[in-house]
Amino acid sequence: MLKPSETLCHSAATGRMRRAPAEAQSVLVALRFEPMRHIVKAIVLVAALTGGTRPAAAEPIAESRAHPPAEATSEPFLLGPPQGAGPVVVNVRFELEDINDIDDEAEKFEFIGVMTLTWKDPRQAFDPTVAGVDEKVFQGSFQFDEISSGWYPQVVLVNESGLYEQSGVVLRLRPDGTSTLIATVNAAAEAEFSMRRFPFDSHRLEAVFEVLGFGVDEVALRVESDAIGSAPDKAWIPEWTVVSVDLSIRERPSTHAGSKGVASAFVVSVSAERSPFYIIRLVVLPLAIIVFLSFSVFWMDRSSLGDRISVSFIGILTAVAYQLVMGDHVPRIAYFTLIHGFLNLSFLTMCATVVVNLVVGAKDKRGDYAAGDRIDRRCRWAFPLVYVALNLAMLTVAFSFF
Repeated sequence: MLKPSETLCHSAATGRMRRAPAEAQSVLVALRFEPMRHIVKAIVLVAALTGGTRPAAAEPIAESRAHPPAEATSEPFLLGPPQGAGPVVVNVRFELEDINDIDDEAEKFEFIGVMTLTWKDPRQAFDPTVAGVDEKVFQGSFQFDEISSGWYPQVVLVNESGLYEQSGVVLRLRPDGTSTLIATVNAAAEAEFSMRRFPFDSHRLEAVFEVLGFGVDEVALRVESDAIGSAPDKAWIPEWTVVSVDLSIRERPSTHAGSKGVASAFVVSVSAERSPFYIIRLVVLPLAIIVFLSFSVFWMDRSSLGDRISVSFIGILTAVAYQLVMGDHVPRIAYFTLIHGFLNLSFLTMCATVVVNLVVGAKDKRGDYAAGDRIDRRCRWAFPLVYVALNLAMLTVAFSFF
């Protein structure tokens, strides 16, 4: 029998059991179970990594990820526009660099410009001594989209016509939270063209920008007092003359503009006039000369009626050909324009010369030569005067009522 304070110990030298004191017993038990503890810890750790039982030490970490602290959910830079007594005022500047195209048939124009937005967000304020800089600058799409964490007004072109690109962006932050966003814009905007005075027409082309997702009670656009749209000579395009570029603010209904449904819009208005000399040189002057030459039939011998009618029909066919030519320069519009009136008047005038020739020929057949001479003499001055008077009347009506 062994005493409680003794245990059996195997001697490697003798192979016999001998009694060990109580202090040795505790050492042997620790040595016997120490490898088992490591095995158990390894099993528990593997089970935790594979979704099984988690170790007790991991419980607080997992709980903190599932339920982040209160200060983490109140991050001020990602919530929206800064809150205050009224809407956030965003000052706007736009400098028109050039107009690439004015397409009167598709009723749109393409332009390039630089837009500058300035607003103040106290949440973006920083200490220059701590930051090490007097101004934070984020330039390029990567820095602006990925690194800058502040709110900014997202401006969209509401009358976009298939093209809207930003080729560069710069965000500048001042220590007091003043933010300045500069971006280049290459876009095409729809515009309403009224061509009743063509080729003496002028148009007001508008590009309407709007803050996406916020109403006028949340974000309000304002034109800076010293903002200049552009110098007229900077925007140049063939056949057109840019008279002025104006900047304005208007409110427009929008279903996605907050609870009130009214958005603040920034409008770039371009006043452009068509240079008429191209159409005058191509159509008006040649056709007018042909019409006046067709009046020569009133000086021709009445015995050659066939020659007189041939000259008139040549003029008629020429007028028809010019109408086909203008079909490539004038959009397919339903209303009547000034150039259409000129072409139709020229066509009808030369048709009238054919009627006069037939009347004179009929008088000669009946032997009434005096009546034929009288008709020719009157038509020699009546046709040119009526033709010029009707064209002047069309010009007066076009510029007075359209």
